[in-house]
Amino acid sequence: MDSITVLLVEDNAAFRQFVRNTIENEISSPKITETSDGLVAVQLALEINPDLIVLDIGLPSLNGLEAAKKILTSSAASKILFLSQESSKDVVQEAFKIGARGYVVKSDAGRELTTALRAVLRGDRFVSSRGEGLDFRKGLRLLV
Repeated sequence: MDSITVLLVEDNAAFRQFVRNTIENEISSPKITETSDGLVAVQLALEINPDLIVLDIGLPSLNGLEAAKKILTSSAASKILFLSQESSKDVVQEAFKIGARGYVVKSDAGRELTTALRAVLRGDRFVSSRGEGLDFRKGLRLLV
């Protein structure tokens, strides 16, 4: 894939490094900006206008869902891929209603993050294949 600008928003430093490494392995020379705070993410998104935002939900200052709402109001061209430990159907559906292009449950990231990155960057939607035994694809078909 061609070089793109990525905003990586994750409050766990070790997991953020894993995601960064995955992005760097998948994308040629990405320009990655990182933060661990939802409010800072909104400010950075307005400044750098990233192609892709990889966004956790459980963040300090402003949760990822609220941050995404604010970001997409001003930067609708950015594609958002949520990466969260939250796997409830309601949260996943809310993420897509807000405008997310993808959602990966952190416990599935080792298997699915690369596929999710590819799908979201080409304009497709991606949803983790599992999470608490629910198949989110069935529940989201109406939203796609």
